[in-house]
Amino acid sequence: MYDLTGKVAIVTGGARGIGRAISLRLAAEGADVAIVDVDPEGAKETAREVEALGRRSLPLKVDVTSAAEVAEMVRRTAEELGSLDILVNNAGIQYIATLLETTEEQWERIFAVNVRASWLCAKAVAEYLVERGKGGRIINASSRAGKTASTLPIGAYVATKHAVIGLTRQLALELAPHGITVNAYCPGIVDTPMWELIDREVARRRGVPVGSVKAAMVAAIPLGRIQQPEDVANLVAFLASSESGYITGQSMNVEGGLVTH
Repeated sequence: MYDLTGKVAIVTGGARGIGRAISLRLAAEGADVAIVDVDPEGAKETAREVEALGRRSLPLKVDVTSAAEVAEMVRRTAEELGSLDILVNNAGIQYIATLLETTEEQWERIFAVNVRASWLCAKAVAEYLVERGKGGRIINASSRAGKTASTLPIGAYVATKHAVIGLTRQLALELAPHGITVNAYCPGIVDTPMWELIDREVARRRGVPVGSVKAAMVAAIPLGRIQQPEDVANLVAFLASSESGYITGQSMNVEGGLVTH
């Protein structure tokens, strides 16, 4: 267990899936959590679960691609929860399309949510942390797709997740003198609605039964099971804690052995 007592975290995309699991794990470790999402009802539900663990929560409807809304997110979190120590840039979207099929609108949108928003949130939180002068943690969501190309038709997503790793490395060097660590987590095949979408759309393209695409991917996992959101949350809790204080600029795999570098 990692002691996050007295810490305040922002988790973007916290309404469901991996973001929800991260929010609950950080709360279980003692942190108060701002649940940020474009789905206000989902954010409120996760916030209620955080409060059931005895921690304070702040559900916020935020478009993380908007600099103005991100600035307000930081201001409200620090003001209403009393501090800000940890940012988890978890929000992300997916399109099922090869690079040749991807439209300009899809390209711009997926980079806005997966990359620009991560930069905007990291920038706003880092400015707060630098001014405060007590260090902090920034944790970004990359992916197995940030380490290698994919046989699935998710080319733009692959490009964004590679970009997140570059962003993580550069931010880590720039913020190290301020005691702020910056790392990323790289999940694999996670039992979430995003993977249901991938399975359904790829199965349609290939003319195979729904469920068969995901089943084949899971069969290739060395540890022999599909990943749960809590598997990711376990790593994030470590990266958010003082135990990871000498780790920065790393993009850490948590995907059952599918990628071994």
